[in-house]
Amino acid sequence: MEDAIKRAFAWTEVQDASGTKELARLITACRIWNVENDYSSRLVQLRSEDNWEGSIRETSRACSALAALDIGSNINSNFNIGDSLHWMASRQQDNGSWDNDVYDTTYALIALADMDVHEPNGCRWLVENYGEKWEHVGTTSLIITALIKQSDLVQTNMYPDFVRERAGWIFSERNEDGGWKFISTSNLVIQALSIAGFNKELERSGEWLLRKQNPNGSWGKGEGDITATALSLITLGFLKDNLINKRK
Repeated sequence: MEDAIKRAFAWTEVQDASGTKELARLITACRIWNVENDYSSRLVQLRSEDNWEGSIRETSRACSALAALDIGSNINSNFNIGDSLHWMASRQQDNGSWDNDVYDTTYALIALADMDVHEPNGCRWLVENYGEKWEHVGTTSLIITALIKQSDLVQTNMYPDFVRERAGWIFSERNEDGGWKFISTSNLVIQALSIAGFNKELERSGEWLLRKQNPNGSWGKGEGDITATALSLITLGFLKDNLINKRK
């Protein structure tokens, strides 16, 4: 796996990562694999006042990536992530959601958890409104990730039955080769199931992901996609101990 990781980072180094999503994912991938980069300063430069693109989703992605860094030593010391936190809080609705949107809400809850902010009302909204409309493996995986990250803050599994039942359903949707339909979706799924404690059951999916790497070191269609490659690096970081031990 070491060679796969080296080739992937060699590919990302020559790409023009310029969007919030791309930079946020790359920051996380580099942090997991201890790779030096300047993506954080580039991401901060994209911020307009206290948010990114006027979007809950993009601001959440950026905050999640930057929250894990030592802000003072890695990026402009004038940057204050608390400003973005206040902006996100101001956009939350009375019912606990963000814009009554499952994706905005899950990404916001994940970002808040990464900033050590517990928000049970948003979690409750996700569980109480879960239904057929959201029953897709990628959507459900984001919900699981949000619930577990929020639960970890209070060291209590807030919705164990929901997470266990939905994780079982996601596994039932897995293809025989170990993946789900798309690379990016599969990455979100594997990451969610990993933090839910299913690393052993995901060995086959990790092997599948390694086989999906393009000859140039990337992941994704054609010549590769920056976000898909960064997500794959993050996923392999989650699974690296299990995959390395299996190959010994």
